[in-house]
Amino acid sequence: MGTSVLIVEDEPEFLRRFSDAVMAEPALELAGAVSTVAAARALIDGVAPHVVLTDLGLPDGHGIEVIRHAIARNPQCDVLVVTMFGDDGNVIDSIAAGATGYLMKDALPEHIATSILEVRAGGSPISPAIARRVLQRFRVAPPATATGHAAAPGPASQQQQTPLSLRETEILRLVAKGLSFRDVGEILAISPHTVVTHVKRVYQKLAVHSRGEAVYEANQLGLL
Repeated sequence: MGTSVLIVEDEPEFLRRFSDAVMAEPALELAGAVSTVAAARALIDGVAPHVVLTDLGLPDGHGIEVIRHAIARNPQCDVLVVTMFGDDGNVIDSIAAGATGYLMKDALPEHIATSILEVRAGGSPISPAIARRVLQRFRVAPPATATGHAAAPGPASQQQQTPLSLRETEILRLVAKGLSFRDVGEILAISPHTVVTHVKRVYQKLAVHSRGEAVYEANQLGLL
């Protein structure tokens, strides 16, 4: 018998991608794929999955409710958060509730399956951008200089982030919801190529390399 996995995700495209990734891995079994906290609780009580893969923003509540219910029902259950929310509050609250892994949604399907196996084997997969933020919370303050003041920040910390334009912010908000570039283009009446161009500019301005990191940085800057 393989590792049973329950997927809790309200975006149809991501629900399909994650389900396909689980079903494509021989060592995994799909116990269920639901889109609400209520449905997740019912399946957790009914099938007791080995791993719960959950988003945080759900229609009828927060994914942390799913985490707590899964752990309360079976302390041996592993919970892997896969979300667009990379802010410190959600990360820390999820870990405190019992999550054993935290990934941004732009992880490849193959990575998702590997991460599920990793978490079941005792690991704690976490996206690099999230790991960096967690480590920064424990970073020691820079040493004081002879004058008693903290050492001046280096060029990287002095660099100012360029604010996004209204159009770039609008596109990032839609992308953050999990919409494809084609869907964003249809909503805004622009071509997918134009959407890609704007997204590349967003990445450059925020000094990031993925959708998840862009959403996180924009949230930190108060742009979303």
